[in-house]
Amino acid sequence: MFEGTTILALRHQAKVVIAGDGQVTMGQTVMKHRARKIRRLYHDQILTGFSGATADALTLFERLEAKLEQFNGNLTRAAVETAKDWRTDKILRRLEALLLAADRDHILILSGTGDVMEPDEDVAAIGSGGPLALSAATALMGFSTLSAVEIAREAMKIAASLCIYTNEQIVLEEL
Repeated sequence: MFEGTTILALRHQAKVVIAGDGQVTMGQTVMKHRARKIRRLYHDQILTGFSGATADALTLFERLEAKLEQFNGNLTRAAVETAKDWRTDKILRRLEALLLAADRDHILILSGTGDVMEPDEDVAAIGSGGPLALSAATALMGFSTLSAVEIAREAMKIAASLCIYTNEQIVLEEL
């Protein structure tokens, strides 16, 4: 598990949302409050977020984006190929990050061990506050009439209220 962030992705009422907090920590010190840990890739059709070392995540964003170009925006294929490279390349293998990627049809978690995981439900989260945001979003999706953006925002606020590595400077992107 990577400390220092919360990234949440969900699909609800035909909308896909990814949300990330803005806190960057080094040890026990907050270094930045408004970091942007989410990005749009492949002609704004893919939403991504990261947890872990920033430089490592930026490297992985670039790799994933190149694979998306190579495979014409096919997120699943690009994610599998990125994860294979990540696991087998001597240098990439040392990268310490997790990626969360979503398009209109898939939500995927990519890890350095070569895993590409698609959750059973239409929600996934990574980072130290990930389990908190995931629980809150799951409950809100099942028992409220909130929109996808509202659910993501409220779930992130709940995670921020409980996780010391997560703040309420939330960035949201929607498809």
